[in-house]
Amino acid sequence: MEFSLETLLTLSIVVFFILSVYLIRSRSHLKKTQELLEKKQVELDETDKALKKIQDKYSAIIDIETEVENSKKEKETIHLDVKALRDSYKEKRALFDKLVQEAAIYDEEIQLAELGFYKPHFDFDTSEKYKEEIAKVKAAQKEMVASKEAIYCNTEWTVEGSKAKGRTMTNRGIKLTARAFNNECDAAISNARWNNVDRLVQRLEKAFDAINKMNQSNAIVISNVYFNLKLKELRLAYEYADKKQQEKEEQQEIKRQMREEAKLQQELDKAEKDEEKFKKMLEKAQREAEKSAGSKLDELNEKIASLSQELEEAHEKSERAKSMAQQTKIGHVYVISNIGSFGENVYKIGMTRRLEPLDRVKELGDASVPFIFDVHAMIHSDDAPALENALHKKFDLKRLNLVNSRKEFFRVNLTEIEEEVLNISPDAEFIETAEARDYRESQSILAQQKELKSKQDSVNELPLEI
Repeated sequence: MEFSLETLLTLSIVVFFILSVYLIRSRSHLKKTQELLEKKQVELDETDKALKKIQDKYSAIIDIETEVENSKKEKETIHLDVKALRDSYKEKRALFDKLVQEAAIYDEEIQLAELGFYKPHFDFDTSEKYKEEIAKVKAAQKEMVASKEAIYCNTEWTVEGSKAKGRTMTNRGIKLTARAFNNECDAAISNARWNNVDRLVQRLEKAFDAINKMNQSNAIVISNVYFNLKLKELRLAYEYADKKQQEKEEQQEIKRQMREEAKLQQELDKAEKDEEKFKKMLEKAQREAEKSAGSKLDELNEKIASLSQELEEAHEKSERAKSMAQQTKIGHVYVISNIGSFGENVYKIGMTRRLEPLDRVKELGDASVPFIFDVHAMIHSDDAPALENALHKKFDLKRLNLVNSRKEFFRVNLTEIEEEVLNISPDAEFIETAEARDYRESQSILAQQKELKSKQDSVNELPLEI
């Protein structure tokens, strides 16, 4: 189809018009879109500003929440680590305790508290009976060795097809076993002391088990009966030594009592001599007075009165000494302290039968302690041993020495002692405050020396030149 030029021109104008309209509309739409975008950008910027303000305002909370989450994760990790460490520690502690227990058998420096106290297995009255029992146990061991019941072999071995060579090998094995085990036992028995006897028992048990285990391949066995005899010997040896020590201390106490009795007798002899001396002096003065007169007689009468008083006092002292010498229970129970030597609230509760009981206190404060004792109570009693024993029983658990009851020191408040004494002897008098003169003066001197040194040090710190 052919179009005329006019028609084509008309069509071109129409197309151009349509495109122009579309372009205008597109530009308008684009502008509106641009304006909308700009408006949205402004809104977005405002939103960002608002959001930033909110973030700035609540940043701490947001950070905390983040930290809380992180902390929770970290806590869980740490918790797992702690659990793993605890499990590991538990395993290692169990192994450590086992090793300590085994090492304690051989370690002489392990504390006694970790090993427990030895409980006596025998109750013989004298060390001589212990000695006799040890001899019996050794004889029983010797008999078992001789009869080959101590260490034996359950198998008849052959060496190179020879039973004789097998017996020779077995006998040598038994001898080696006996030497090893007996040496271990002898070493333990000779070294048994108060702080290691239980450990030595465990050591022998270890040696018995170890040697028997090593001999399993050749069927050589240390018998349980022989082992128990060795344990019995060990315990007897220790208790024998302990009993001898007790007897030694008892002998020392008896000697002390004998010294007390001897001094009491000396005091009695002195009191009787003094009484006899004053008696003779009085008789002499009375004879002279019969022959005198005037001022001489007055002098003699005064002398007679004075001598009569002294004679009466000497007689009373002599009678007291006789009474104490004849009656072994009359004496004094004393309560004394020594702050400088033993500290506060430590008291010695003892007894003396001396006519002058303070002499005993002075003896206790001799060169063996740095300071003299202070006397808090000196209680006369017709049955001093009973009073002393009652007080010792009352405060038995408060002894400083819980092993040796002959050591009479107690950690207790003086008021408690006073209350107990007054229940038994209501007339007893107590001195609450310890003078402790030597100790307190020594402390004062030390304080002065310290102050003087401090002043001297201050002077020495000053420079010689500036």
